[in-house]
Amino acid sequence: IAYDGVARWPDKITPFSPPPPPPKAADDAVELSEEELLLAANEQQKADFIRNAGIASAASFALLAFGFNAGSSDDVSLLATFALAGLAGYQVVWGVAPALHSPLMAVTNAISGMTAVGGMLLLADGSQSGGLIPDSPSHWMGAIATLLSFVNIAGGFLITVKMLDLFKRPEDPNDYFEFYAIPSAVLVGGLGAAYLGGNLENVSGTVSIAAAICCIAAIAGLADQKTARTGNVLGIAGVSFGLASTLGDMSILGAEAAGFQQVAILGGVGATAGAVVASRVGPTELPQTVAAFHSLVGLAAMAGAAGEYLGNAGNLDTGTLAAIYLAVFIGGITFTGSIIAFSKLSGMMSSSPLQLPGRDQLNLGMVSTIALGMAAFLNPAMVDSAGIDPDTAQLASLTFSAILSSILGLHLVASIGGPDMPVVITVLNSYSGWALVAEGFLLGNSLLAQVGALIGFSGAILTWIMCEAMGRSITSVILGGAGTSTAAPGEAAEMEGEVTIGSVDNLVETLLEADSIMIVPGYGLAVAQAQFAVADIAKKLKAMGKKVRFGIHPVAGRMPGQLNVLLAEASVPYDMVFEMDEINDDFEDTDVTIVIGASDTVSSAAEDDPNCSIYGMPVLRVWKSKNVFVSKRNIGSTGYAGMQNPILYKENVEVVLGDAHDTCEALRSAL
Repeated sequence: IAYDGVARWPDKITPFSPPPPPPKAADDAVELSEEELLLAANEQQKADFIRNAGIASAASFALLAFGFNAGSSDDVSLLATFALAGLAGYQVVWGVAPALHSPLMAVTNAISGMTAVGGMLLLADGSQSGGLIPDSPSHWMGAIATLLSFVNIAGGFLITVKMLDLFKRPEDPNDYFEFYAIPSAVLVGGLGAAYLGGNLENVSGTVSIAAAICCIAAIAGLADQKTARTGNVLGIAGVSFGLASTLGDMSILGAEAAGFQQVAILGGVGATAGAVVASRVGPTELPQTVAAFHSLVGLAAMAGAAGEYLGNAGNLDTGTLAAIYLAVFIGGITFTGSIIAFSKLSGMMSSSPLQLPGRDQLNLGMVSTIALGMAAFLNPAMVDSAGIDPDTAQLASLTFSAILSSILGLHLVASIGGPDMPVVITVLNSYSGWALVAEGFLLGNSLLAQVGALIGFSGAILTWIMCEAMGRSITSVILGGAGTSTAAPGEAAEMEGEVTIGSVDNLVETLLEADSIMIVPGYGLAVAQAQFAVADIAKKLKAMGKKVRFGIHPVAGRMPGQLNVLLAEASVPYDMVFEMDEINDDFEDTDVTIVIGASDTVSSAAEDDPNCSIYGMPVLRVWKSKNVFVSKRNIGSTGYAGMQNPILYKENVEVVLGDAHDTCEALRSAL
């Protein structure tokens, strides 16, 4: 080794010593007097009251505007039903355990297949040629909505059953769901008796009430692993009662035999397709599958709304027209946004955000144009001067809204980066609920308004939880990154130090000497299918008398709760699995932490590097453990955010290179 032509080795090598960190400025602690503390508390209280008064005032204006524009008292009753269902849903969703957020999304996704109600009523409405082929544009739209909705219903519930079965432990008592067939038979049998004996309209309405109650109770059942399977059964019952009630409504509308036959065929084909797709889905593919099902809900809502307009053009009041337009608008965003989310989650598209110049202005321009289109749709006289007849103007406005909202959905989700995809999934889940609400108002159907409110609030609450867990602005995520810079981020902090390469033997030796062990899995664990080996490792270590726990980040994986499902698949007891907030303060007292397949969720850059894309995101502080072993395929591999993890360069961290599955199998054998 030489420098400037002078030999430096072996006697002139000076070990590198990093410069000492600059001394931190002493914090000027200012103690406030009791009067000053009280004054500050009063100011905060005043600000809270002003904010709440503003929200209440806006709600008051909205209610008055609805009242002045409502077509009848039935619309007001429908709004009351929606509001009460929304409040009930809001309360029960907060009680759902974080470990069950994935089943929650699967259940609400299946329930959102109630868009089938709109499709079935379209098939019942109007004259039929007597054949099985739809004979009008509105019937074709109804057929599309029915087919896609049944795919969603069957696929969503089957995925939920598969997930919840993973959480069941051998010592859990048996379930006797067959006894629930008795009240179900009573309700459905009563509906059949009403068809034969009269009073079908009232009985159909009471069965739809049972459907709404069961759907709300389904979410409440997901509050705990012990009742989660009951919750799913209640969800299945709720949708079944809703569909049975809709068959009664079809009969009231005078549907011919062909209409019922079409529903049977379309429902059978759709349910079969959904079951086939769901049967092939494992915990690793859950996120993109849920996104794909969301796209079907969006398209079904668009088809149902379009069919309602095509079948009744010229005979619709302003409130119904507004609901049709909003259903098409929300459905379009949900449809294409879900397709982009599916493409990103499945690796078909780059996870990097699309950064078009003037991104926010493009979104604002599209929303403004859609708003103008709605004005023309509600009041076609606006374009009389252009010589366009009202029916043509309305049809053009609705078509334009469908196209532009689909483009908007594509651009919104494409502009969101990979790290925020778990939040996007929850946003799309919420959108599917609001599309269902709009369809409920356009049909005057209280069941759709109730179920849609439940799903809409469920997705909104999950979105808020995810944004809090990631340190993200909920407004920015919903609006496609609005308010964030489209320029490239500043230069990331340089990595200092060297990566210490460890080995399985060294990891085993350290584990045997440890008392407290934490295992932190990430999406890489799912990709490597190493959950079964990890479960055996934890079991062996626990049998040695060691304290073993799993730490799960709220957005580990590609959707909320995915890692919980993965560990349940490997029979890891759920009382060994802890959320970030429960164990983040325990790392300092942990002897060994093993990180498997996680990167962004354990990155110290989130706290130390303002220029990185995940700065401000709450993370698991694994680097505070006494010893950390990180399983990685290679040093250069990065997380979903596409950035290197600084903890690899810390002195107490060793990197065990290799496939996570092979590493875990070797560790299991060595133990």
